[in-house]
Amino acid sequence: MKEAFLIILTGYLFIINIIGFALMGIDKKRAVRGAWRISEASLFLTAFLGGALGCTLGMRRFRHKTKHWYFKYGMPAIFAAQAFLALFLCRSLN
Repeated sequence: MKEAFLIILTGYLFIINIIGFALMGIDKKRAVRGAWRISEASLFLTAFLGGALGCTLGMRRFRHKTKHWYFKYGMPAIFAAQAFLALFLCRSLN
């Protein structure tokens, strides 16, 4: 049971981080073209739902939103909080 939960959680985190990375790239492409943009709230929601690492890596890879302090410091802070929570939960489960 515990192993199945960890497999599902790992799969979810992998997918949500790929989505976060892709959203940053898509939004950057749209910004360059002057097209309709992905809202900042959607980008942060993706990060809060577990995709903070993917959003942070996408932000740096595509050089997108790096001048906004709330992205520059907020995304890594969300990731740090998620990593701390993951470590805490792993230690609690063992």
